[in-house]
Amino acid sequence: MQNPILTTSAAGLALALLAGGAAAAPDWSKVPARTITVLYPGVSPIEWVMTGTEHGGARGVKKGEACSGCHDEEAADMGQKMASGEKIEPAPIKGKAGSIPVKVQAAHDAANLYLRFSWKQPPGGGPKMDAENQVKLAVMLEGNTIERADLSGCWETCHQDARTMPGAKDEKKTKYVTGGDVKTGKFYDLIQWTSKGAKHDGYVADRRVMDGGKALVDAKGEKKGDEWTVTFTRKLTGGEGDIALAPGKVYNLGFAIHDDYTHGRFHQVSLGYTLGIGAQADITAVK
Repeated sequence: MQNPILTTSAAGLALALLAGGAAAAPDWSKVPARTITVLYPGVSPIEWVMTGTEHGGARGVKKGEACSGCHDEEAADMGQKMASGEKIEPAPIKGKAGSIPVKVQAAHDAANLYLRFSWKQPPGGGPKMDAENQVKLAVMLEGNTIERADLSGCWETCHQDARTMPGAKDEKKTKYVTGGDVKTGKFYDLIQWTSKGAKHDGYVADRRVMDGGKALVDAKGEKKGDEWTVTFTRKLTGGEGDIALAPGKVYNLGFAIHDDYTHGRFHQVSLGYTLGIGAQADITAVK
């Protein structure tokens, strides 16, 4: 005769294992990857991007052309010009990498989105602006509510009056979206991992808020040899400041790496790309 207590425990364990399996990370060896080059942006806030006398691509953006459409293949060359001080960088950092090629993978199940980023550590040697973190990686998602977010990516959060921009007057001025408002859904969802082990779940609306979100399940990173790997597990739905993701839908995505102990604008950033949850996009999260 079976012991009812043991039978109940076994059933509970089986249910727990099934639940845990649903949230388990995918087999990344079977998930397609796309290499995206993040570039050093210098002083190129959205105001610069949209000024035709400064940036020739302003006309294209005004016509509805995405920045990645013109610059995807030349991101490394652009980043090198800015990192060296040849173009729109008044304070170049010696040894700063102009660009980093990053392998990006995405997957999803019924409950979660999984993102994986991997890249080789480039040479550095600049000042340690953030001595606690050799690396930080942030991802911003946007739900098709912000004008031009599908064209310019997270540049819509980058403004010339932000605190680390040349001539900025307010040391507390963070990234923001013009007219941004969490209540009306006009915001970027922000998640971040730092090499000291911190993880953040926030948003960028009228200001940047680093914490308070409910969607981020986990963020992990490690360096093996000269290669970094960072993975995020994010619920498809969360709370205030969390964009609700759904299978079959496409969203806007941008990401940034603060490499070599940097902070503020001294990062390498991606152009804007699309993320599809089981839908065709620049990056498709496979089931």
